[in-house]
Amino acid sequence: MSKIEEIVDALENKISKVLHKQEVLKQTNARLSQKLEQQQQKLLEQQEEIASWADKYETLKIANSMLGSDENKRETKLKINALIREIDHCIAQLSE
Repeated sequence: MSKIEEIVDALENKISKVLHKQEVLKQTNARLSQKLEQQQQKLLEQQEEIASWADKYETLKIANSMLGSDENKRETKLKINALIREIDHCIAQLSE
């Protein structure tokens, strides 16, 4: 009979260890999920900041071209022409 009790005790011990390990893994998973969410939010904010700086850079390039800088003159002319076409299109729609 004591052999069965030892087996049952050993089994209870192993089950207890497995349940404890499961709980630890759940906590670790929750922490990692929270950290992943924070990192994804941080990445999104950084991507928005990069887009903002890219827009500012493009605006600065155009401003420099208008001030007489020979760099990016072609791009500026193309941008101005695109804006003029867009304005003409708007005027045409208003005239109809």
